[in-house]
Amino acid sequence: MEIQKAKEQVILAGKMLIEKGLIARTWGNVSCRINQDQFVITPSGKAYESLTPDDIVLVNIKDLSYEGDVKPSSEKGIHMEVYKHLPDINFVIHTHQVNASVVSTLGVDVVPLSSKHSAIGSCIPIAGYALPGTKKLRKNISYTLDSFHSKAVLMAKHGALCFGRDLEESFMIANMVEEACEAFLLDYCNQVYNKSCTSLDEINGLYLKKYQTDEPTAINIDAYVSERVGNTINLYEGKEEQLVSKIDLISGQVNFGKYLPEGELHRLIYHSRPDIKSIVHSKEEDILTVSRVGKTIYPLLDDFAQIIGPYMGCAVYSREKPFETAKDVVKALKKNNGVFIRNNGALCCGPCKKDAYAAELVAIKGCKAWIAASVFGNVQPINKIEARLMNFVYKNKYSKESTVKD
Repeated sequence: MEIQKAKEQVILAGKMLIEKGLIARTWGNVSCRINQDQFVITPSGKAYESLTPDDIVLVNIKDLSYEGDVKPSSEKGIHMEVYKHLPDINFVIHTHQVNASVVSTLGVDVVPLSSKHSAIGSCIPIAGYALPGTKKLRKNISYTLDSFHSKAVLMAKHGALCFGRDLEESFMIANMVEEACEAFLLDYCNQVYNKSCTSLDEINGLYLKKYQTDEPTAINIDAYVSERVGNTINLYEGKEEQLVSKIDLISGQVNFGKYLPEGELHRLIYHSRPDIKSIVHSKEEDILTVSRVGKTIYPLLDDFAQIIGPYMGCAVYSREKPFETAKDVVKALKKNNGVFIRNNGALCCGPCKKDAYAAELVAIKGCKAWIAASVFGNVQPINKIEARLMNFVYKNKYSKESTVKD
């Protein structure tokens, strides 16, 4: 394919995947083969919405070399493996799509497919786990491609690799993988519990039934979004983010609006964590479900380890004792970017509002994976050392790169 057209196809695919919710922000990557020796791929750390042809990088299949100042995706190696093993494949999409990511944590070897999803193959194989961007991950992909005839591969605890003859087929495969993984989760639920599950929401109910404790119910608190601007905290409510309060970080004095106990909670977090500049209090259903059990969870997915941290603890917060219980929340948060509030969802944090919302997205998916793995009896978190390493690398390299370039 002519290089300019290939770059345009890659940019178009990124926008289409965002519209479908199969990727978000700079996560995942897209590539297109130019010839038997080269492909073009999305860059590292740039938002899909703002990509131009100059941002798309030409990479050599033989040795992954490239020219210019724009860095290609750190996952270029897994794209190379597909092109090297499958000469009829011309387009590759790597996504962190939700259902595929959840299935990738369950410890199964393959996802069997019905005739409805036969365009993918007879099954979707799951490649063994390895840290993102490593030669070991490439080796695992290579082995899987040699062992199975499929147009999709799940990477354990990571996401999906979908490919086809062109953009249209690859996009179709990505959508089909998500449907097939949803069907697999429902079938798995039916096999384990011998009941007819028709919605993935039912898995949440099974999780609560299996793990619910007799601990007292916390007082319900309202969910706000906040951001720190200098020594002022702006507290917002609702999807429109209406400003309801301005609070002095040092004194706690309310300079605009009214005093809210939740504002004091946010203030104490900012006071103890100068690296945090925004907080999103999420009561999304999966996050709320996990918060009701009230236990610490650990990363089953790479992006959870990278963005949230090596664990996500839980604390009880009460509007009746805002200062005392807020200290418990701050302690549970420590150096991570997320903490559950018992029975009240979670606080997702970041160095800016966009990153705080990204932490929420990752927390939602991480909770979905934790719920499914718990219900199906196969919770296998990522190695603690590897989780800490990914979090360190993300905070000190990738997140800074994304903040500058997005």
